[in-house]
Amino acid sequence: MQKQKTIKSPVCLTGVGVHTGNRTRLVFTPAPVDTGVRFVRTDLPGAPSINAIAQNVSSVCRGTTISRDGAEVHTVEHVLAAIRGCGIDNIIVELDSNEPPVGDGSAFAYVRMVKSAGIEEQEGIREELVLREPVWAVKDNASIAMIPADQFRVSYTMDFRHPTLPAQFVSFNVTEETFEHEIAPGRTFCFYYEIEELVRRGLIRGGSLDNAVIIGDGVIYSKERLRFPDEFARHKVLDLIGDLSLVGRPVRGHVIAMRSGHELNVELAKKLVGVMEKQQGRAIPLRATEGILMDVNDIRRILPHRFPFLLVDRIVEVKGREKIVGIKNVTADEPFFVGHFPERPVMPGVLILEALAQTTGVLMLNTPENIGKLAFFMSVENAKFRRPVVPGDQLRLEVEVLRWKTKTGRVHGTALVDGQVAAEADMTFTFV
Repeated sequence: MQKQKTIKSPVCLTGVGVHTGNRTRLVFTPAPVDTGVRFVRTDLPGAPSINAIAQNVSSVCRGTTISRDGAEVHTVEHVLAAIRGCGIDNIIVELDSNEPPVGDGSAFAYVRMVKSAGIEEQEGIREELVLREPVWAVKDNASIAMIPADQFRVSYTMDFRHPTLPAQFVSFNVTEETFEHEIAPGRTFCFYYEIEELVRRGLIRGGSLDNAVIIGDGVIYSKERLRFPDEFARHKVLDLIGDLSLVGRPVRGHVIAMRSGHELNVELAKKLVGVMEKQQGRAIPLRATEGILMDVNDIRRILPHRFPFLLVDRIVEVKGREKIVGIKNVTADEPFFVGHFPERPVMPGVLILEALAQTTGVLMLNTPENIGKLAFFMSVENAKFRRPVVPGDQLRLEVEVLRWKTKTGRVHGTALVDGQVAAEADMTFTFV
């Protein structure tokens, strides 16, 4: 499990917006756990805020615009890409105009802001969307798909069929390091033949060779040499990362895009939001009814176990992803008593450990990333049996999480009867 992150202190940047030409002061400000990314228009009455989520996208014309209740912010993708690329979960983006400063046309200025502000780990757990099945969007000769993978990877093919710009292909496992050094420096670009039409539409008012690369017939106009031979494809990856951050949480999967732009990127983001909501809807909500958070019917919806091997009757306590407590009532008609010391019935020790394991499963398999999976033992260590468990006893199954990663979890489980330890062990699981 990874903790959420924010920045340590406010930091600002001033410049012009590439499309509006408006001069803007942008301030990154730390934000509490579970805030997400929120843009605040400090120049408008009441300083309205706009959450950076796919539902708030209002335009994808030459950039991604978000809006809410009449307030809007243009061209947010570079800012969002830098925030996601630097591993920031919670941040307030204050602006005194309607478009972030374009900088040099890349996301590098925003990366420098985050680095100078410092990064702070928070108490909240970072939730990820772990893709279980492919999701895609297609329009004309462009397409974008995301397939399950252990990491966030982006593969992009760019082919404008322009004589000056041959096809380019790039593929990255997107980490903070690869984003900062391989993706963030890629600058925005356009074709020379597009400029007149863009100006006619009131766009690129702040555009210049200080913040863009222009591709002409047989020539590339730029104030410096290209930063990479495939800089244009890298910038497309930059835009894509920013647009997919509108899902509202990190996504684990492999994005494969062909000529995709903001429209398809955002369409994919919206579909991923639908996947996330579906996964969350399948999780069993906790409820407080006479001290019971989950009854046996809820447990059956999470665990694959059934009679005679379902060994947890109810869940009475859950503390985030750190602890869970279950109850097992040991009755005289338990099937294992028929053959396990029938003259003096004693619950097998391995079944006490199995009851602890099933309690763990209720916690770990009821999360969006693990719904539909199975949990298997990898190891049992330090197992100790302190007292026999007999008919009429009630087992209190207390499980504390020691480590919880993408594919594995490690816990310490304690089974108690009347406050006395009956058994305990350290157990490691893998999720498949």
